[in-house]
Amino acid sequence: MQKIKIITDSTADLPKEIVEEHDIEVLPLLVNFGEETYIDGIDIDTQTLLEKMESSEDFPITAQVNPQRFLECYKGYLDEGYKIVSIHLSSKMSGTYQSACIAKDMLETDCIKVIDSLNVTSGLGLLVLKAATLKEAGLDIGEIEKEIIKAVPHVKSVLAFEYLDNLVRGGRLSRTAGIIGNVLGIKPILAVSNGEMVVIDKVRGSKRAIRYIMDYLDKVGIKEDEPAILLHIANKDILTNLRETIKEKGNQFIECEVGCVVGVHAGKDACGVFFIENY
Repeated sequence: MQKIKIITDSTADLPKEIVEEHDIEVLPLLVNFGEETYIDGIDIDTQTLLEKMESSEDFPITAQVNPQRFLECYKGYLDEGYKIVSIHLSSKMSGTYQSACIAKDMLETDCIKVIDSLNVTSGLGLLVLKAATLKEAGLDIGEIEKEIIKAVPHVKSVLAFEYLDNLVRGGRLSRTAGIIGNVLGIKPILAVSNGEMVVIDKVRGSKRAIRYIMDYLDKVGIKEDEPAILLHIANKDILTNLRETIKEKGNQFIECEVGCVVGVHAGKDACGVFFIENY
């Protein structure tokens, strides 16, 4: 059986216990407030980030993992006899995937498979967790790569936002699409589609947002034996109700909090579900 290392970046937003259980290497992105730089998930946590965003005049800027960091990481594992599957956030949202590809090319090896998840946060997290599970089942890196690439278009998401200001300011959503986030009582419903954030609908009030999410899960269908991820950032209203509704339906799910890099763009008061559909 091949000695395989699964590598991702901190935007996967997987809980620490899952990362440790599956021995996943997570390379952190950076969050910059003016001249201050923080390592995602190490120097700053989500609550501190939200507090700083409230009090700071500077809008934080996120920075990708650079090729040199990937090069050092990859070389270290290759020298230990590992083969590598490296899965990263959408190339349409960050240059991190390109950095990984540059590092692989510099090493001139076929022992590294770099995959563009065309997703972010828990969408990426689901693919990373799937890769780790496949590794533990004894698949080689080529087989893991094939299965993950096959799953990429089937990662679905449905997310309720209170505000869209941060997504617009961070360049993750057009200003026109962001206007509806400021209408009183309107909950924009977003999803990741083809590697980008898009508004798919809008509803009035939290109860309708929860119903929309659950109807979407019922309509599309969660793939058997694959967990869903309930994702949230400072949204206790929808989170509590959505958690109970998912439990009542008997769906298997993992609960995750949005990390700092994704939190810069998401802002507070967002909640939703990522899952792999039946295919």
